[in-house]
Amino acid sequence: MIKVAPSILSADYVNLQRDIEMVEKGGAEYLHIDVMDGTFVPSISYGPGFVKAIRKVSNLFLDVHLMVEKPGHLIQDFADAGADLIGIHVEATQHIHGDIQTINNAGVKSEVVINPGTPVSAILPILHMVDQVLVMTVNPGFGGQKFLPETVAKIAELNQLKADKGYTYDIEIDGGVNADTVVACYEAGATVAVAGSYVFNDADPVAKINALKTATK
Repeated sequence: MIKVAPSILSADYVNLQRDIEMVEKGGAEYLHIDVMDGTFVPSISYGPGFVKAIRKVSNLFLDVHLMVEKPGHLIQDFADAGADLIGIHVEATQHIHGDIQTINNAGVKSEVVINPGTPVSAILPILHMVDQVLVMTVNPGFGGQKFLPETVAKIAELNQLKADKGYTYDIEIDGGVNADTVVACYEAGATVAVAGSYVFNDADPVAKINALKTATK
């Protein structure tokens, strides 16, 4: 059964604590927090202070996804704010090894992220260092996009590498996830599913969390 990480990008910010408490009670294991800088992706979201505020009201695993250029200088701030995991894009830094090392040294779990157009080969040198790999199943920056089925092959490739090399990383998917698209991803080896609009844009978000879990039993 897949672990579910509702993305607060699609939550009601005016009633954010209510929404967080609802998905926590509804069985979500993670809370996905998309940090966007307006440069690496067009949108702008929130900073470490937002994570710090969420940490005070939730015991969920805080999965902080940095969609920012040159993420290295932000890592410690988000670790100090209460992130449990920090993910960075291989496309956003010239120093992926050093930045992953910085995350690990900060005492939080590390994640490397690849966009739909980036091959798995781009992250081979650091797979032994990470706790999680995030495969973007849409192009990053906006919620509500349509799932890209060609990304499933990358999940399967990462899962095979995990088995061959004895790695222990989780494989997370993000983008266009619903009870239909999650099945092929789970079968290919995905262990964590980010879901934003699918969960929070529904009248019954808890039912959508349950639907993702039921589809991957």
